[in-house]
Amino acid sequence: MKQPEKRIVGPETVQMLDLGHPWVIADSHTKRWPAGQAGQVVSLTDSAGRFLATALLDPADRIVARVLSRKHISLDQSWLTRQLTAAIELRSCHAELAETNAYRLVNAEGDGLPGLTVDRYGAFLMVQLYCSGWRPHLSLVTRVLQELLSPTGIYEKSRPQKTRELEAVSDSKRYGKLLSGKPAPPQLEVRENGLTFLVSLEQGLNTGLFLDQRRNRRDLMARVAGKRLLNLFAYTGAFSVAAAAAGASQVTTVDVSAGYTEWAKANFGCNRLDPQRYEFLVGDCLAVLADLAARKKKYDIILMDPPSFSTTGKSRFTTRGGTSDLVAAALPLLNDGGLLISSSNHQKLDLADYLKELRRGALKTGSDLRVINLAGQPEDFPYPVTFPEGRYLKYAISVKVGK
Repeated sequence: MKQPEKRIVGPETVQMLDLGHPWVIADSHTKRWPAGQAGQVVSLTDSAGRFLATALLDPADRIVARVLSRKHISLDQSWLTRQLTAAIELRSCHAELAETNAYRLVNAEGDGLPGLTVDRYGAFLMVQLYCSGWRPHLSLVTRVLQELLSPTGIYEKSRPQKTRELEAVSDSKRYGKLLSGKPAPPQLEVRENGLTFLVSLEQGLNTGLFLDQRRNRRDLMARVAGKRLLNLFAYTGAFSVAAAAAGASQVTTVDVSAGYTEWAKANFGCNRLDPQRYEFLVGDCLAVLADLAARKKKYDIILMDPPSFSTTGKSRFTTRGGTSDLVAAALPLLNDGGLLISSSNHQKLDLADYLKELRRGALKTGSDLRVINLAGQPEDFPYPVTFPEGRYLKYAISVKVGK
């Protein structure tokens, strides 16, 4: 076996690697590395030559290398088969997947495959590469997945390099590509918590269903019977469908996209829920909240799951700072004793800072808001205890207490 080339890392990176972190961030030391290719497997050492880890190189990225193992390994079929088999077994043993066939099968760093995710959508698999280092190994990944799981088809969904582009591009663009097997229908039906949702494996940056909210949607179903729900930033309406199916007396679904709103109505129809019995509003959520407040509307549950960043017309939303304004605009519409459910997938905003945003919003309106539950992503989105960035999803349930 040919030995991988060595790359010396600086003392700060040594400390991070010794603490179990899986990333090497570009710095003055990595700038002195010899030229390498994305996908090259290298050995990381300290200045004294002590072996630290085997890593996948991605020289053009801010994360120039990602740790594959703390041992000497080869990124070959045998090693990849072991890693993927372990990921499959983790879901089989620990994930609550009753009446569900759409979930995450490989969660990058959480399954020892940093920069690589694999999602199951019924009989199909979706691969996403968050690291160019995986590109040369994609055919190997596809082959091993085919051998282990025999899916009908395997897709890759590509992603723009710049984060801001994720919110700026049209979701009508085709980002999905069939890697092997047979193509999926344009609208594929999948199951989650006993409900049916439509997903697209080819069109758009996302498939139409955020799998990391599955457990939180199930939690909502246990809380919503007989209640009036306002769902903001509803996307394709998965939370709204869950609420309606669980007996909510009123469901109002709000999103700025007319296309997503039509998709949401189709999801209602897939579950034998007549969309005409429910309210769908297309518009900027802050503007819609102002209009609903002017009309003296009241709700028992207000749910908000905005993107980390978005620009719609003259309105610009960011999680840091924007969340407090959103909370302040929503609370006057919430009945005393009602639930404010707020969520964010912003990786760079930790839970403590996110709660500060909720606090600022409550103080702006003089409201007494009490957190009764904090949740995150479900069991199929594991993360190493040494990798705090892996716990990105924040889902807070708060009660508005009357004075």
